[in-house]
Amino acid sequence: MGLFILLMAAFVVTHIGLATPPLRDGLVARLGENGFRIGYSLLSLALLVAAIQAYKGLPEDALLWTAGTGAFHAANFLMLLAAILFVGSLTPANRALAGVPQRPGNEGPRGVLRWTRHPMMWAFALWAIVHGWLAGDLPTLVLAAGIGALALVGAAFQDGKKARQLGADWRMYAARTSFLPFGAIVTGRQPVSALWPGVVPLVGGILFWLVMTFLHPSLMAAPMVGIWQFV
Repeated sequence: MGLFILLMAAFVVTHIGLATPPLRDGLVARLGENGFRIGYSLLSLALLVAAIQAYKGLPEDALLWTAGTGAFHAANFLMLLAAILFVGSLTPANRALAGVPQRPGNEGPRGVLRWTRHPMMWAFALWAIVHGWLAGDLPTLVLAAGIGALALVGAAFQDGKKARQLGADWRMYAARTSFLPFGAIVTGRQPVSALWPGVVPLVGGILFWLVMTFLHPSLMAAPMVGIWQFV
């Protein structure tokens, strides 16, 4: 358990630490933008894979709580929402993706970016919330807390980076969306029609959710979930 906690802590701390402007800027100056991205990605991936392997080798601890049937129904809905956010985050509407033009200009958010300007990060955060909530054991809580915290802290760092890079353009863009999912819709900065994410995020998200819930037992050594538990 100690090794697993150490690896998760290293994964979170290095991921956040390397994203801080002074350290990041210094490394980019030495390695170049692409060199930094490759090294950053490889280090993060190596630590995450090592942490997951350590997690798989842990003995099953006593449950801290047991989720009820209603929790599993709610979890299915939240994971479908996470799947739609994840697929929607991979479209060109997401300006956080590499290769997408970085200046928002007068163009407002589109697709799931009208739900939240951090759809991919919230997809990971929802995964963490759901799995920590349902599992109820300490190792899974540590894993979920690490991934969830990293996603949301990373989203906050991303906001700061864009604000420094784009200035007034970013403020104009951010004013039309929100950090929290559906925040802009609730506060009236986006119309209710923004609840429609678009065909690709919706259809792609549903298909992704169906595939991942079908593979859930083999990927997670966990029970069948989603609609497959009723088939």
